[in-house]
Amino acid sequence: MNSIKVKSPFDGKVLDEIPLSNEEDIDLALDRARKVYEKQEMWLPKYERISILEKTVEIMSSRIEEITLIAASEGGKPYMDSKVEVERAINGVKLAIEHMGVFEGKEIAMGHTKSSVNRMAYTMKEPIGVVAAISAFNHPLNLAVHQTVPAIAVGSPVIIKPSESTPMSAINFVNILYEAGLPKAWCQVVVCHREAAQYLATSPKIDYLTFIGSGAVGWYLNSKVSPGTRVGLEHGGVAPVIVEADADMETLIPALAKGGFYHAGQVCVSVQRIYVHEDICDEVGLKLAQAAQKLIVGDPLDPKTEVGPLISHQEVNRVESWVNEAISGGAKVLCGGQRISKSCFEPTVLLDPPHDAKVSTSEIFGPVVCIYPYSDIEDAFKEANRLEYSFQAAVFTKNIDTALLAVKRLNGTTVMVNDHTAFRVDWMPFGGAKASGLGLGGISYSMEEMSKEKLMVIKSSVL
Repeated sequence: MNSIKVKSPFDGKVLDEIPLSNEEDIDLALDRARKVYEKQEMWLPKYERISILEKTVEIMSSRIEEITLIAASEGGKPYMDSKVEVERAINGVKLAIEHMGVFEGKEIAMGHTKSSVNRMAYTMKEPIGVVAAISAFNHPLNLAVHQTVPAIAVGSPVIIKPSESTPMSAINFVNILYEAGLPKAWCQVVVCHREAAQYLATSPKIDYLTFIGSGAVGWYLNSKVSPGTRVGLEHGGVAPVIVEADADMETLIPALAKGGFYHAGQVCVSVQRIYVHEDICDEVGLKLAQAAQKLIVGDPLDPKTEVGPLISHQEVNRVESWVNEAISGGAKVLCGGQRISKSCFEPTVLLDPPHDAKVSTSEIFGPVVCIYPYSDIEDAFKEANRLEYSFQAAVFTKNIDTALLAVKRLNGTTVMVNDHTAFRVDWMPFGGAKASGLGLGGISYSMEEMSKEKLMVIKSSVL
């Protein structure tokens, strides 16, 4: 059997060798999943699912350090942030358990027309069917939780294909589910190349596809899925932030630095385009550059590291070329602008890059933020909205009317007020529109996506 070597993105150290699945292996996994779904006598009762998830929480909580080191080693996210990811993942399982208590149908009104008399009607929730989950590298554990646990909670068998760069966290998590008592057919891992992943995503044996990754791949798969397959896509954005002249500088700068440089900018809602009122543009640029220069860049396993490596050397090369293009077009480098090593890039702040440069039009997925001055906030709204992406956006102001205007004007599916665009908690709805995605994530919202409603109508002469 073929295999892949999982390597540290920081120093290239081989962490593990993982067997690769082929189309035959995927068919076997699909058949196992379909067998348990199509035979209702094999469905897991809700109380058993709750017991399994509670045990999962217990096991994960006893192994936080081990799970953190796996995620940090393979993904390059600094230890301090990887530990937060693990804690979020544990909480995500808890959220699924909690939502199972209110995961219910409703009464549909009858009797208000002559044709509907003598009837009562109720909806009930059922699992949607077999779920295929294709995941990304940047949150290797928490994404696995978000794509598998909601399916398990509602009773849908799930097959997860983690990123080839970071499969260890997902494999470890699924093994924890087995240890907690989950029968293997209800959650399976396949590690495979893109062709086999497409085979999984487009199989008529699946009922729901959840994809987290690049827009080009996601929209392509969406066009190829089998008829009737429901699809959820989570792509990236080029997140805009508007900073008014009255913004609180003391809270603004740390927020922008965190939102822009967290996980070296490899976050789908990372701060990228900052439109700053011309009265404070120089001050914001200077202070943000100073904050960026203080960040500790390096080994993700060092507890002091704040910014780790990019996922691959090719990504460092790409970010470097995008920055160089912006500089050639007239952007001023306020800090950074160069690679530190084959795997790390300096936290970078660019002032007024060309509006047609890649750093201004495409998701950079690197530690680079761009600042643009404006005089009229309506012009800032137009610039913020001019791209085909729509995900999380933000505004910083002390004026409530300005804040509400920004919430109304900005195209983002979520608008933060006095906070950075990368803020997220796992019980909130999370998802992009337009080129940024389709459907909603968030534990409870994914449970709704991975289920279906069945209507029961009862006719009786005594009603």
